[in-house]
Amino acid sequence: MPRIESVDLNLLAPLHALLQERHVSRAAARLHMSQPSMSRALQRLRATLGDELLVRGPRGYQLTPRAERVQAELQLALPRLEHVFSGEVFDPATAARAFRLAGTDYTISLLSGALLGRILEQSPGSTVNFSRWHHAMFSDVEHGLTDLLIHGGTPPPPLRSRRLFAEGYSCLVSDRHPLARSTAPTLDEYLDCAHIVIDVIDGRQGHVDRCLDALGRPRRATVTVPYHAAAATAVPDSLLIATLPTSYARRHVTPGATTLLPAPDEITPMNYAMTWHPRLDDDPAHRWLRDTITAAQEAS
Repeated sequence: MPRIESVDLNLLAPLHALLQERHVSRAAARLHMSQPSMSRALQRLRATLGDELLVRGPRGYQLTPRAERVQAELQLALPRLEHVFSGEVFDPATAARAFRLAGTDYTISLLSGALLGRILEQSPGSTVNFSRWHHAMFSDVEHGLTDLLIHGGTPPPPLRSRRLFAEGYSCLVSDRHPLARSTAPTLDEYLDCAHIVIDVIDGRQGHVDRCLDALGRPRRATVTVPYHAAAATAVPDSLLIATLPTSYARRHVTPGATTLLPAPDEITPMNYAMTWHPRLDDDPAHRWLRDTITAAQEAS
């Protein structure tokens, strides 16, 4: 028996037409081929399969027993092959896809409500798993362990990225903090404070500390916590200053207990994006997820 790699798969369509029509001319017309071309295809099929396939009888051509078995196999195989080569369609309403996302607690809290609402409404059979940020997140995307990152900054190649929004920074302090009555603390005043730092990677708060390092003016972390929420919770009744994304900081102001101040101008706004691996560029489900995240962010 011939191995699949030695078979001319262009013969599949003529084979299917010949076995259904049981007539060379009708099979040729069905595939818009000339009759001599179809006759040559039949001869090649006979040689490949080692069987006559079609045998002339008193009422025209008849299928050999081998041809009948081949026809039954083709009825199962051809629809599957057509599915392999046809464009894949993702229907969120009937899908049961497991989406794996990751980000800091800030980015997850910013998008999760609106995003989950859209996903559960449009694709109730799908699930979403949010993972916390860690130092190997980009590697997880490259190795297929995470579908999509929501983060600040620029991903390494070859990862793809789509910008979502820009976010500035503000400082959350207690009402009894020395800067609580300040309208806009200077960089010197800011750096003189006791800082609570969110440990995004290696004990540092990403963009905030990069801005200060670029000036040669790093801050000293008096307290380090793993989450933005923990930093906001630690501020009341303390002399700590938490530097947080402005929209997040506003949600955590407690009248009579905490005050919001603008961060020094030297701490510039941060661009946030979603990042994925190029192999998912054309995946219909992943395209739907990216579009859903974009719509959720724009609506928030």
